Amino acid sequence: MSLKKSDHLYLVDGSGYIFRAFHALPPLTRKSDKLPVGAVAGFCNMLVRLMDDMAAEESPTHLAVIFDASGKTFRNDIYPEYKANRDAPPEDLVPQFPLVREAVKAFGIPSVELKGYEADDLIAAYTHAATQSGARVSIVSSDKDLMQLVTDRVNMIDTMKDKKIGPAEVLEKFEVGPERVIDVQSLAGDSVDNVPGVPGIGIKTAALLINEYGDLETLLARAEEIKQNKRRENLIEFADQARISRELVTLRTDTPLPIELGEMGLTPPEAGTLMGFLKAMEFNTLTQRVGKRYDIRADDYEASPELAAKSSSRASGGAVSQSAASDLPPVATDMPPIDAAAYECVTDMAALDGWIDDAMTAGHVAIDTETDGLDAVSCRLVGISLATRPGHACYIPLAHGASDGLALNDDMPPQLAEADVLKRLSPLLQDASIMKILQNAKFDLQVLGQRKIEVYPIEDTMLMSYALAAGQRGHGMDELSELYLGHKPISIKELLGTGKSQITFDQVPLEKATPYAAEDADITFRLWQMMRAELVRDGVVSVYQTTEKPLVPVIVEMEKNGIAVDRNVLSRLSGEFAQKMAAMEDDIYKLAGENFNIASPKQLGDILFDKMGLSGGKKTKTGAWGTGADVLEGLAAEGHDLAAKVLEWRGLAKLKSTYTDALPEFINAKTGRIHTSYSLASTTTGRLASSDPNLQNIPIRTEDGRRIRTAFVAEQGNLLVSADYSQIELRLLAHIADIDSLRQAFADGQDIHAMTASEMFGVPLADMTSETRRRAKAINFGIIYGISAFGLANQLGISRGEASAYIKAYFEKFPGIKDYMEAVKQEAHAQGYVSTLFGRRIYLREIDSKIPARRAFAERAAINAPIQGTAADIIRRAMIAMPTVLTKKSPKSRMLLQVHDELIFEAPESETDKLIQHVREVMQNACRTRLSLSVPLVVEAQAAKNWDEAH
Repeated sequence: MSLKKSDHLYLVDGSGYIFRAFHALPPLTRKSDKLPVGAVAGFCNMLVRLMDDMAAEESPTHLAVIFDASGKTFRNDIYPEYKANRDAPPEDLVPQFPLVREAVKAFGIPSVELKGYEADDLIAAYTHAATQSGARVSIVSSDKDLMQLVTDRVNMIDTMKDKKIGPAEVLEKFEVGPERVIDVQSLAGDSVDNVPGVPGIGIKTAALLINEYGDLETLLARAEEIKQNKRRENLIEFADQARISRELVTLRTDTPLPIELGEMGLTPPEAGTLMGFLKAMEFNTLTQRVGKRYDIRADDYEASPELAAKSSSRASGGAVSQSAASDLPPVATDMPPIDAAAYECVTDMAALDGWIDDAMTAGHVAIDTETDGLDAVSCRLVGISLATRPGHACYIPLAHGASDGLALNDDMPPQLAEADVLKRLSPLLQDASIMKILQNAKFDLQVLGQRKIEVYPIEDTMLMSYALAAGQRGHGMDELSELYLGHKPISIKELLGTGKSQITFDQVPLEKATPYAAEDADITFRLWQMMRAELVRDGVVSVYQTTEKPLVPVIVEMEKNGIAVDRNVLSRLSGEFAQKMAAMEDDIYKLAGENFNIASPKQLGDILFDKMGLSGGKKTKTGAWGTGADVLEGLAAEGHDLAAKVLEWRGLAKLKSTYTDALPEFINAKTGRIHTSYSLASTTTGRLASSDPNLQNIPIRTEDGRRIRTAFVAEQGNLLVSADYSQIELRLLAHIADIDSLRQAFADGQDIHAMTASEMFGVPLADMTSETRRRAKAINFGIIYGISAFGLANQLGISRGEASAYIKAYFEKFPGIKDYMEAVKQEAHAQGYVSTLFGRRIYLREIDSKIPARRAFAERAAINAPIQGTAADIIRRAMIAMPTVLTKKSPKSRMLLQVHDELIFEAPESETDKLIQHVREVMQNACRTRLSLSVPLVVEAQAAKNWDEAH
């Protein structure tokens, strides 16, 4: 049966959905038998969300999910190497493939696959058949291979990005229309599917050629006209390979159709089958959500015993890797569905008082602020939302429609004045008996702090998630909501729009702002209820309570303090760097034998490898020579002056563009200081990350890099104090790996790098040269980060063979380090994470990857993580203890910055000696209440007018 012109067919790329679902969530298992079900849960959530979106935006009439069938396809007969380099799917995904198909059937949706053909071919055939009848088609996928099917009647939907893909989007991606995508792919090939294409031709070049010559065959026929020698030669030599590639990338619209289009009509699912499946999978939250969607009483149905037993037997067929975090998140079954919540817009003081009374009675309240920007210092407060229990939340608008943010006026919707609301809320927010619950509390505390409102005590669901799963997932509210609650929050893009038409939150109508803002508080409250139980279950309550949550007000104060920067110093440095670069450019042109654009990787590559014929060059996917830092460092180590000069030029160019030119733009107009922003939950190891601007990556290995720090200064009458842990990671390595000789050296206060050099190279300490010590230092720090012989060779300017010998000698002298490394790798493989000395878990998602390079990278990260993570925990604890000590001992001093293992303070000149003494005590004793290290922590500190001199 064919479709009608008014019909709208949705075709879901089921295989793509499975992998997206699998990688979007941490590993989840069914509680009763540890059956892996993470991909199944994610797939079901994505399917329900898709059907909601379809119903809201389109007029769907037909729907099917298309899968790849197992085994080879006709393309392997054309080209045996097709997809030959693909890895086998992850072990814990394999038993979920049939369960996903069961899920599709349970939802009453046709599940289609055909042996010998790929899902893309079936999608192409069904699309062709539907459009022949005049129907519209939406292909739910982001797969570029399907873009050849796009027309004015066929679009694609990328559900992960909420993006529709039509002819214009295809043109933007490929630089050709959908009708020429096949030609471009035939030339460019595809390394993922092992489609050969033509060597040296990437997507952009292919598009350029097809736009010039019209189509593939015309191009190949006229290849001799191509002016570029290598391109012309490759097009002639690999013409047949391009034609084979065209056969591989062309989707078969004549693929046999396993079921008729008419059998894909949308119908409600059979209640017993659907509920039986979801309950058998133990998807409690999803069961309630789906039941509400289809108006099914979930409690009226039992789990399907046949399906439960059937799926368990599937999982028992092979070993499945497990981790401590692989259980499904705890589900609060008594929570009302978010979709059923009716949120209140509070526009009078009597209603506000009611919410305050409710919070005081409950003893806790979730809070979220809405602003017109992301700069907490300068943004306007547009509204505040509160939630006192699941499903019970409100939004208090303050400045919707205000043109200047100063006063309410007749044109604005009814709302309360900011000053009145904050005055009424202040006692609640500062009541020590009422817990305030926030997501990313730092921002809200800064916004309210600008208005002289302190908020305490607090809970932060973002940091709860970070303590539970650093390295395993993101910690934003939207992601957590989908993971824990099976609910996709209202998108901010829906309210504000994008691009030039984007508005700020104060311009959003109250009827849209209220459900969005109140939902945020509601979700935050629900997440808090669920994750606090997980903290106990996973044994990380102490990590959250002692090294995560107490840091929030400390960072808020640090960011508020900022640091002074001398514009004149930056301007002078910028001019000097420009002059140096100009001089270098002359040297580079002489070495190259011609003038060229030094900033152009392509032009540089052509000179190094085509003109000069240097060895070791590798081409990128675009066909250009790679000229990254690793390539140039390798050439420089071999004595090639041009590569060394370009590296030096690039270093200066980065200093100029990233720092001396850019830093003045970050100086706050009100304070005259730079206020960097610290992210508390973005690294896997617990280290803080700095942005806007990033002050942690200022290079200090070069003299020019260190000079950037001279621009960071103390105000008149003050000095900057830098306090830096000395070799903390090496000290922790000595303790954690139990290396007697290293421990003794630290205990005796020896020069650890000289001692290492003496041990390795047999050189008496009295005869130690600076070069020998430098090599030992590079090895000491390199070993912690899993440095390779190649990396050490580049760093020291020696051969790989010599570097390899150094590393081998190091392990022979300190065998305990090798034992530690192997033990940590085994631990990581066994449980999926490693831990710091304070119990922080650091998850390693790629530790069991089938791809050797990814697995090796995860193993190196596992070796370093307990050391770097423990160092991060120690400095966090020092920062948390510091405000109390400063208030008592040095009240005029302020903590300004944290940069890796260093803290920066500003203090009156008369206080700096006393400050240094107290800061040292705090930092050196930061871990003594929790653990006893077998090596002493040493802090080097000094005061000066600028950061460089103080360091």
